[in-house]
This record gives sequence, structure tokens and C-alpha cells, in this order.
Amino acid sequence: MARTTKYVKFKGRIVIVGFGSIGQGILPLILRHFELKASQITIVTAEDRGQKEAKDLGVQFIVEPLTEQNYRTVLHPLLGPGDFLLNVSVEVSSIALFELCRGKGALYLDTCLEPWPGGYTDPELPPSQRSNYAIREKALAIRDRNPGGPTAVITHGANPGLVSHFAKVALLDLAEEMEIDANPKGRAEWAKLASQLGVKVIHIAERDTQISRIPKQPGEFVNTWSIDGFVAEGMQPAELGWGSHEAHFPADASKHEFGCGAAIFLNRPGASTRVRSWTPLEGSYHGFLITHAEAISIADYLTVRDGDKVTYRPTVHYAYHPCDDAVLSIHELWGKAFRLQETKRLIMDEIEHGIDELGVLLMGHEKGAYWYGSRLSVEEARRLARFNNATSLQVTAAALAGMIWAIENPERGIVEPDELDHERIIDICRPYLGKVVGEYSDWTPLSDRERLFPEDIDRDDPWQFKNFRVI
Repeated sequence: MARTTKYVKFKGRIVIVGFGSIGQGILPLILRHFELKASQITIVTAEDRGQKEAKDLGVQFIVEPLTEQNYRTVLHPLLGPGDFLLNVSVEVSSIALFELCRGKGALYLDTCLEPWPGGYTDPELPPSQRSNYAIREKALAIRDRNPGGPTAVITHGANPGLVSHFAKVALLDLAEEMEIDANPKGRAEWAKLASQLGVKVIHIAERDTQISRIPKQPGEFVNTWSIDGFVAEGMQPAELGWGSHEAHFPADASKHEFGCGAAIFLNRPGASTRVRSWTPLEGSYHGFLITHAEAISIADYLTVRDGDKVTYRPTVHYAYHPCDDAVLSIHELWGKAFRLQETKRLIMDEIEHGIDELGVLLMGHEKGAYWYGSRLSVEEARRLARFNNATSLQVTAAALAGMIWAIENPERGIVEPDELDHERIIDICRPYLGKVVGEYSDWTPLSDRERLFPEDIDRDDPWQFKNFRVI
């Protein structure tokens, strides 16, 4: 059992929108670490999954799917000044919810930016408008027009979220290893440090080895976290922060014609795009380049500019190997022209063993590659918190930490993970992350490639995206 520190005495109401794996997983953490009564919490969700467990804990449960037409009517009486809305739903507009909270004087946190249905998948929309880049630009434009106000923490789960804090710790570890005096304060100094260290590429490198005792069946999608969420992001265009060192622009890539310019997208879904990466326990592997907000926010946060000219930016993207049954599910989904299987199974109690190895892999510096992150087993996750597996607990711990930070900093306006205090967040999360480690490696995406496959690679700079991409 994790420590039972009561981080905050909370007198307001908490509204949890959505009650899938993350909503169910975070509820016991809120009850453990907030000094409040269960009756202060209300769950608003589209289905009755988890209703009995919530009511047994004394939490109000409302089954009411939120739509663009009814969300104000449903949520208006549940929120007021000093209350908190935690959004862990799918297909409910994050921007609509945090704007409602700002108008009500309530705090807000989500684990990803969601649009209304179709916002990420509508084939009538051009790919650039179906991107995380586009919705992030919309959210930050609201901040630019109306700075300050009640704190709204956007995209703060495990990834996006916790990995931004891992990246800062990894940069400081590299600085210490290279005997560089570093105490960065603020965005410009973090970007300067990353540039000084020579970090060219940052992967969010994750390998999930959790195995169910019930094998995947034909016509079934199996995953360790939200299937609808995973499929939705997997069907979006693959997105990545685009580094200043890159010399080979992909033939199937496009730049955005608006916004910060920190990222590009490929004209193909992330679930059909693979990249080479590495974690300490797995070693080298092929992961999916699934679009995620941190690929854009970290790349943007670590950009160095001289006027309008970008002088430094790392390439940043997700390299995700989900549990093996999820890989089979994606393969089947892809073969069916991305028509989702009729049966969906979120595995939790039937997981027999396995870990989620989630971290950041910083590459291109003089030490080669450095991975920093969490190794959490399903057995430990179950001991630490009810209703969780290894994957969900990494998310729920980070969402809990973001909520606590927001309560401690209630007038910060709209903020991304990179703008939070990384030491505070990791201190809260650490009891729930299993083994938190950093390991160096001499791995590159060219390892064994020339011996095995005489292909078109850039031998002069192994850290080019074309060397990571699996064609």
C-alpha cells in the first residue's frame, strides 16, 4: 500500500466526467489523498460501468452521456467557484469543459485534449485539422486571449503529462553526467540546456508486457486501457515534433500552415506507422508512432529561437509497443480497413503478469542514449491501488498529482505539463511508479541494420528520423 499522505483539504465538489479505466482507477487515490467526504464527489458518465463500486464508496453516480447540446445543462448545477472538474472521458470536448469551468470559477484537469465526436476522425476534415497540433493551438489561443484565471491543467496523465517531467529529470541527469552546471528556471533555460547537451531526439519509449490469461479472440479488440481512446488516436495522422537537425523531410509528411510550427504530420494513421526504439528491459523494438500531445508540447517547450529563426529543437514522438494482444488487435483492425471490432475487452483482473515500462529516451548527446522512467508491474499496481493495472496506475497517479498541483496553484490559467513543477509532480507520483530508473545505452536505430538489411539509411547521422522509421 502506498503512503496515505493527505495532500490537500478540499472543501469544494469534485465532478469526474467519464468512468472508464482511468476514472475508476483514480477514484480510490482521490479518496486516499484528499481530505474530503465521498459525498463531495459526483461521477457523470455515459454508461453504468463501475456504478456499484462508486456507490459502495458513497459517491454520487449520474448516467448521462454529455453532448454538445446538453453538457451545460447537466454540469451547470454541479459546479461553482472552487470546485474541480476532472475530465477522463472520450468524445467530450475538453475545450468546452474547461471554458465552462473558467466561467464558473472551477478548477479543471484532463489527460488528453478531446473534441466532440468526429473531431479527430471526420474524413471530411483535412488531416491538419484532425491533429493534436490543431486542438492544442485552439486551446492555447484561448489562453492567449484570456490569460490567468482558474487553473486548467490540460493533457496531464502519464503521457501526455508525466513524461514531460521525466524529460526534465533526464536532462538534469545528463547535465550532471557531463559535468555541466544546470539549474534551469523557466522555458528558455530548459531549452538552452537541452541544446547545450546536444539532445537531438526524444522518444516517449513504452513497452507494455501485461498478459491476460484469456487470449484475444478473432473479432475482438483487447487493451490494458481505453480501447475507444486508443483506436481514436491511432486513426489520427501520425504526428511528431520536428527537430532542427533533421535533413530528410519525409515524402508523405506535411507541415501545418498555422501555429507554433514545432510539429509535422504524416499522411497516414499512427496505428499503421512504426518506428524503432529502445527501453532497458525490452531492448530494441518496433513501436507505433501514435499521435500524442507531448510530442508537440515538449518539442515546442525546448525550442530555441533567434528572432523568428529556430536554432534548436529536438525531434520528439511516441514509440509505443502496447500489450501483445493489443498489437494483434491493431493488426486485425488495420486489415479490416480500420473498422473497429464488434467486441471490446479492457483487461484488468484477468491480467496474469507483466509490466508497463514507460519512460523517455534522450538520444544524440555525447553519452549516446539515456532512458529514464517507470517500471511498474501489475502485481505491484494491484497492491498499491484498487481498480488499477500497471498502465492505468501510471496515468491515475499523474492525474492525481496534477489535481493537487492545481489546487495548490489555483490561479494559473490554462497550463500544459511542461509548465508545472516537475519535482512536486514526481514526488507525489513516485510511490505509485514501481522502480524509477535511468539507464544509458549505446543503442542507435542503425544497430545491426547494415549487417542485416542493405537499405537507404543515413550513416553520417544515426539520429535522423528516416533511420528510426520502419518502412
